[in-house]
Parts: sequence; C-alpha cells; structure tokens
Amino acid sequence: MTITPDTSVHSRSHPASPAEVLGSFWRNRELIGQLVRRDVIGRYRGSFMGVFWSFVHPLLMLAVYTIVLGHFLKTRWAGSGNDLEFSLILFSGLILFNFFSECLSRAPQLVLANPNYVKKIVFPLEILPWVAVGSALFHTAVSLLAWGVFYLLIHGLPHWTIVYVPLLLLPLAMISLGCSWLISAAGVYVRDIGQVMSVVVQALMFLSPLFYTVESVAPGFRKVLMANPLTYVIEQARAVMIAGIAPGAFGLLIYWLVSLVVAWLGLVWFQHTRDGFADVM
Repeated sequence: MTITPDTSVHSRSHPASPAEVLGSFWRNRELIGQLVRRDVIGRYRGSFMGVFWSFVHPLLMLAVYTIVLGHFLKTRWAGSGNDLEFSLILFSGLILFNFFSECLSRAPQLVLANPNYVKKIVFPLEILPWVAVGSALFHTAVSLLAWGVFYLLIHGLPHWTIVYVPLLLLPLAMISLGCSWLISAAGVYVRDIGQVMSVVVQALMFLSPLFYTVESVAPGFRKVLMANPLTYVIEQARAVMIAGIAPGAFGLLIYWLVSLVVAWLGLVWFQHTRDGFADVM
C-alpha cells in the first residue's frame, strides 16, 4: 500500500457530486479492501480463536437474548411456538440493528483516530467511512450465515425470498455511510459527539421494532417508529427471512432513493468541512 507525501493538502479540490458517492469507492476499491481486511484481522489479533470470534459472538448474544427474553420473560411473537422460533425472529432484526449501530458507534473516531492521514500524507479521507461500513458488512455476513445454519437445523431450507436480503442491506449500508460521513466530520470539531452517539445507539435499540412489531404499539407512537431508518428494513427483513413475503417494489424503491440522498448529503458535509481537520487536530 503506497501513499505519497502531501505538499498541498488545503489546495486540493474535494468533489461531492452524487456520482462521487460511488466514484470514490471505485477509484480506491483496492485500498479500501486492504484497509477492511486489516481492520477485521486487527480486531481479533492476539485472541485464541481469531476471526472465528466473528461467528461465535452473534451466537452467544443470540443465546443470551433467547434465555432471558424467550425463556425467563416468556416473550413471544405472534406465530412463534417456542424459544427457538422466537430466537430466529429476534435475530433477523438484530443482525441489521447491529450493523447500523456498529457504523454509528465507530463514526465519531474515524478521522480522529487517524491524524497521520489528515496531516502528513495525501490520503482519500472520504474512504474511512467506507472501511468502517465494509468491516461491519463482513460481520453482518457472518451473522447471516449463523442465522442460516440455525434456521436450517430448525426448519430446513429457508424461503426463497431470502434472496431479497441484499436489496435491503445495501440501502441500509448507504444510509450508514452517509451518517458516518456526517458524524465523523462533526466529531473532529465537537469531541462530545462520541458520548452522544453511545446514547443514541441505546435509544435506537428500543425505538426499533426489535422486541416488538410496529402494529403492537399505540398508533400515535408509530409515527416516531417510522421516522427511524431501521424500522422499514427490520420489518421487511423479517418478512423475507421468516414469513417468505417479498418486499413491495414501491416501498423498496423509496428506501433506495432515500438512502442515496442521505449518502450524498453526508458526503457533501464531509467534503465541505475536511479542509479544517488539520487545523483542529
């Protein structure tokens, strides 16, 4: 991985057109791949089981939720007959929530943790959120694999509608990317954002339909739930993974369009504020 010394950091232009959302990824795809690989491996370096923890961890969390919510508290979904079926339904939503929450939790430190990239070298800073999202996607893919194995042991082959999962996950990745661009840039100037995001992530867990359905809450509160970017994708993920129901084309199209707008606005903010990073850091 070769990086050239920078002699004119503040004089460089920082494109922020809608096409640049994917354009920056395509130009730097090899570098992003290397950084994602390093990030994933580095997270487990020194541990006995290494990357295998990425498979074990979601299973352990699933066991905890199943025992506490399904067995002790006797929480049930409509149509679920036992703790194992409850676990499958719960886990399908948690996979997507964990992906989004990981991106949000890491976002405030993405630039702050890499001062050398900001001050001393020519480096496409806009790819740092791509690296975080790519790492989170890896762990999400492993969790989906664990869910698939679990489903196979209980029910057999999953519904064919599971092929829609990538179409739900990719726009969520774009929303996560846009939020990461915005939060990582703001975090350089306002260091308290890291503390705020920890509270936001906890609030999102209870404001997302993870442990309940949208229909089970009061009508007035549903408007709050629908403003949550996770609500639609979690509900649709359960539909395609558990019920075997394909998502509606119109709703999916709107979700894709919203995700691209969020990603673009996040990039605009990041590119507009990045010239001041070196001065603040």
